[in-house]
Amino acid sequence: MLFNTWTFLTFALIVFGLYYRLPHRWQNRLLLVASYIFYGAWDWRFLSLIWLSTIVDFVTGRAIAGEVDPKRKRLWLTVSCATNLGLLGVFKYAGFFAQSFADLAGVFGWNPGIVTLNIVLPVGISFYTFQTMSYTIDIYRGRLSPVRSFEDFALFVAYFPQLVAGPIERASHLLPQLVEPRSVSRSQVREGAWLIGWGLFKKAVIADNIAPRVDEVFFAGNDWASGGACLLAIYGFAIQIYCDFSGYSDVARGLGKLMGIDIMRNFQIPYVATSPQEFWRRWHISLSTWLRDYLYIPLGGNRFGGLQTYRNLMLTMVLGGLWHGAAWTFVLWGFYQGALLAVHRWFVVDRVAGAGTSGAGAGAARKTHPSKEKPGWARLPRAVLSWLVMFHLVCLGWLIFRAESVGQIWSFLGRIFTGPGLRIDEAHLLWPLLFFGGVLVVVDAWIRNADDPTTRPGWNRGLGPIAVTALVVLALVFWPPRIQQFIYFQF
Repeated sequence: MLFNTWTFLTFALIVFGLYYRLPHRWQNRLLLVASYIFYGAWDWRFLSLIWLSTIVDFVTGRAIAGEVDPKRKRLWLTVSCATNLGLLGVFKYAGFFAQSFADLAGVFGWNPGIVTLNIVLPVGISFYTFQTMSYTIDIYRGRLSPVRSFEDFALFVAYFPQLVAGPIERASHLLPQLVEPRSVSRSQVREGAWLIGWGLFKKAVIADNIAPRVDEVFFAGNDWASGGACLLAIYGFAIQIYCDFSGYSDVARGLGKLMGIDIMRNFQIPYVATSPQEFWRRWHISLSTWLRDYLYIPLGGNRFGGLQTYRNLMLTMVLGGLWHGAAWTFVLWGFYQGALLAVHRWFVVDRVAGAGTSGAGAGAARKTHPSKEKPGWARLPRAVLSWLVMFHLVCLGWLIFRAESVGQIWSFLGRIFTGPGLRIDEAHLLWPLLFFGGVLVVVDAWIRNADDPTTRPGWNRGLGPIAVTALVVLALVFWPPRIQQFIYFQF
């Protein structure tokens, strides 16, 4: 079965045809069987990996909760983490590190004779292993009680709307919704329909119309593109990856609402961010909060200040970059994101905090003389500049993320800074970005992340139906000849 948008939606409609006719326990069984069929249709052999992760974490979760000896609790937690990280290590990173070692040895004239296996990466393995690890870790921390039913836990791991590309759900949020009987309200149907429709529009109409232009410039070995074309391709990929990934997340959330299940929001208009911290509070929220709670804070977070905080930021983001894929460009992207967070913290957060502790009178002076505070309109240019700088820093990160190699990154940057102009024969790269990017900005600004657009201003005065009609017309006119696979299916 080809993993594409239509497969995903068609399969969901078939499930819905049976779902509403069943009682709660049979609804869960239907969803569990459907999830295994959906995943197994890609490659049934990799169902064994989901089953292994499910069985190990169900058993270790109950064992951790039943133990009073701290050492034995840690032992069971180690079994859980080692199993999940071992699956990731073998199927996602073993070949990468072996080949990297062989390449490094070759630089020094040594041939270690390493044989690498061309192992196919199982779809969604990075998502469901992180999801199950959070379950056992939360039980170990005393923040969660183990679930009694193996069926419910298996559904938590394999729930098909968010199985292959997230969001990475927490057991404390999703499991209670699976354990208890569910009902579907009219508002949930309305919200679900909007999320599916808007998510599908972002994916198929915006992302998939921009993708060919981006691929044209990023094609490996391409050296014809001007600096302007390279810059447009980077802007285009920024739009493409956001619409592709957030579109999937919206469709998954919409399907969940039609089943009476609330899936967490994964994006909150990330390109309005004015700082690296704000960006990661808005982008891929389920991953960024997972890395914060299960990696950054256990490493020490910012509790010890100074160099240890910067080290923790760097380690967290480098590993977050590696989570995305087994390639040095992803490691470099993680390093870049960690550097942005560390530099911002040093220049803004730590220096402001230091100034506040060393000059207590300054705050009092500002309160005593409110007339010296700048009015809102005077602060606007600074906010716009902060946004503009941050957006281009994010786009530089997307160049690293999307590049076929480290050499291509330097090639793009060289052409952008030495010849940023756009040739006439490259003008076809510009209009999709302006048109589809404009549609995205207008709709996102209007709905402001609302699950139900009928709550937004102007809907009842005719704006809503007009907007929805316009989106339907645009979809009919600009529907791409081929719907591409979701970008994050490869992770």
